[in-house]
Amino acid sequence: MANTGNGDLSFVSKLWQAADKMRNNMDAAEYKHVVLGLIFLKYISDAFSEVYEDLKKTSKKNYADPEDMDEYRARNVFWVPPAARWPYLQKNAKQPTIGKLIDDAMDAIERDNPSLKGVLPHNYARPALDKQRLGELIDLIGTIGLGDKENKSRDILGRVYEYFLGEFADAEGKKGGQFYTARCVVRLLVEMLEPYKGRVFDPCCGSGGMFIQSEKFAEAHGGRIGDISIFGQESNQTTWRLCKMNLAIRGIDANIQWNNEGSFLNDAHKDLKADYVLANPPFNDSDWKGEMLRDDVRWKYGTPPAGNANYAWIQHFIYHLAPTGTAGFVMANGSMSSNTSGEGEIRKNIIEADLVDCVVAMPSQLFYNTMIPVCLWFISRDKKNHKFRDRHQNILFIDARNMGKMIDRRHRELTDSDISKISGIYRTWRSKKGKYEDVAGFCKSATLDEIRKQGHILTPGRYVGTEELIEDSEAFEEKMTRLTGELSAQFEKSDKLENEIKKNLKGLNYKI
Repeated sequence: MANTGNGDLSFVSKLWQAADKMRNNMDAAEYKHVVLGLIFLKYISDAFSEVYEDLKKTSKKNYADPEDMDEYRARNVFWVPPAARWPYLQKNAKQPTIGKLIDDAMDAIERDNPSLKGVLPHNYARPALDKQRLGELIDLIGTIGLGDKENKSRDILGRVYEYFLGEFADAEGKKGGQFYTARCVVRLLVEMLEPYKGRVFDPCCGSGGMFIQSEKFAEAHGGRIGDISIFGQESNQTTWRLCKMNLAIRGIDANIQWNNEGSFLNDAHKDLKADYVLANPPFNDSDWKGEMLRDDVRWKYGTPPAGNANYAWIQHFIYHLAPTGTAGFVMANGSMSSNTSGEGEIRKNIIEADLVDCVVAMPSQLFYNTMIPVCLWFISRDKKNHKFRDRHQNILFIDARNMGKMIDRRHRELTDSDISKISGIYRTWRSKKGKYEDVAGFCKSATLDEIRKQGHILTPGRYVGTEELIEDSEAFEEKMTRLTGELSAQFEKSDKLENEIKKNLKGLNYKI
């Protein structure tokens, strides 16, 4: 996994390799909870120890008690009882009872910290979990962040947790996509939407990657954790737990709801109007129970087909946007052009309502769970807003299919410069002061009339055209003379090399 804007991760890669060796025959989906649970335990223990040592130093001056639970709650730090503190667990890592000690630690932390109730993984004591390897894993995780004064242990643990999520998604393949969106895709969405302040909503939030990057963006641009209010929903309980731990490691307070029914049948944030919606919903979901929601208030632009949830998700996002809100989300490419089961009519109605801001065609092989080609949609509820150029009744199309680089045989990743180029052109187009220009083969600002002529199809390739070729100033006869001369020289070298090889082989009593 390449490093994309997350600092030097070489040590994390080595850590992953060491941890993965301990997996033995355990399935990655099961091992994921073992490892990530321990990383979380190390995080809250380190955070606790930092405050504990500070209270010990100042206890005589301000009468603070290092064992007073309220002292930690006042500093927004989880209280960790003695039997759950990392030094105690590491000291007993080689004991055959270590599995039960960890389970007891998780129970004690959930008991004393109500916000973690039902979140932490248990069952470390199960017989199938090799206790020797569990002890080795504790020793390995115990090395994270130790003695690093410049980088707080908690920040390092956050990076490790995020990196491991990606690696487990890779190891799980298709199932991994249920909880993880490639970080470069999330970064691009965030860089384009620019969520400085306000309410950020993801109704299919997975492990919380959209929220992490939103907070990072706000902090990088002079904001603080807390400038953004986080709202999310997840229908998979184990993924919800990963999300809660991921956000807790980052110190992010969030309203993340879980229920089995999911966002369509049981919208946990029914009254929320968000400033930003960021999401990567399941592609082409045919089992979303659409037949039970035929007259739902969210289907303002048309009733989505029961056999495909794509336009249900799009309208769900629009429904939850504030009057000046914007949304950025991942969709299967079919959403841009499908005319089956009324989808074309829904798309037409959304376009004619002047809600679509930008569409980006993405490169292949960016996702762990699917080879389906994808695109990014950007929706804006207020394109006439005075902050922006006169861009209502226009849609920006970006063709990024040839961008990115292969990081292994199966996966591609957008580079920092790719992300800057795509997000930069979008911001320039949105800005009143920006000097936007179409670039053949890459981007095109199309009018509503142009889009109507294309039957309201949103495929960027229809609008951006082809890249302009650099004119070759060398005359054909001159070029052929030069190239044949070069080829002749190469043939001559080839003949000499062939004779030399034959001569050497003959000296070894081999004849060709």
